Amino acid sequence: MAVEAGGCNGFQYQFRLIGQDDIAPDDIRLDKGEALVIVDPVSLDLLAGAELDFADKLMGAHFTVNNPNAASSCGCGTSFSVA
Repeated sequence: MAVEAGGCNGFQYQFRLIGQDDIAPDDIRLDKGEALVIVDPVSLDLLAGAELDFADKLMGAHFTVNNPNAASSCGCGTSFSVA
């Protein structure tokens, strides 16, 4: 998981599947059960206190991010701005 510049509000969440060889030594590993989330150190400040959830609904399955650092977000939930 990463935060990159872009989207309609300034920042956007990025989700990618990576292999063990793609994990950098300074990446942060977050283990929860069988799930492993990797966050790069640059994105960590923008994700401090955020909660990642997986929603499997009739309209499709997707990750949702509840980010207390986001001052506003777009309707699709993938882009946000900070105060």
